[in-house]
Amino acid sequence: MADDERKRIEDEKKRKQAETDRKRAEVRARLEEASKAKKAKKGFMTPDRKKKLRLLLRKKAAEELKKEQERKAAERRRIIEERCGKPKNVDDANEAELKKIIRQYYDRVYICEGQKWDLEREVRKRDYEIADLNSQVNDLRGKFMKPTLKKVSKYENKFAKLQKKAAEFNFRNQLKQVKKKEFTLEEEDKEKKPDWSKKGPEEKKVKEEEVEA
Repeated sequence: MADDERKRIEDEKKRKQAETDRKRAEVRARLEEASKAKKAKKGFMTPDRKKKLRLLLRKKAAEELKKEQERKAAERRRIIEERCGKPKNVDDANEAELKKIIRQYYDRVYICEGQKWDLEREVRKRDYEIADLNSQVNDLRGKFMKPTLKKVSKYENKFAKLQKKAAEFNFRNQLKQVKKKEFTLEEEDKEKKPDWSKKGPEEKKVKEEEVEA
């Protein structure tokens, strides 16, 4: 009985090991297939194919842009013809025909100016009505339109004070320092006596004798 139990346990272990190996092999095979597919996708867009694709995209974009420009030009011509009419042939027209053409253009401009004035008046009227309704709604809600305030920096006054102090400091440094002696030189020179007054009485007496002789 013990041998049978041991054999059964070993068979169970072998079966589990075989099942585990089989699952690992399946997972490995799936991973290899995925990597191969990924490599195949990477290799699909070669540099030549990328270059051709870029050229095709540029060509397609240029064609679309050209079509859009043609469409806008046609729409512009259509609107001009509706508003201004088709151009008149004035090269082969005589004086009477020219007067008639000018009269037609004048009437057309007159009508357009009248329509323009009516539309501008209607726009101003609508703007006034909208502003009036907005003010009424704000009054009913108890809210008032806040005026737009100018942004002022809280450091502006401090900077102004610092600049003023710096200017005063520079002004004081630029002042010329004057010594007191510069103003006392002339007075001292005036107080000094001339050299001839410094001579003694003997020299004066000798000079007087020379003069008498």
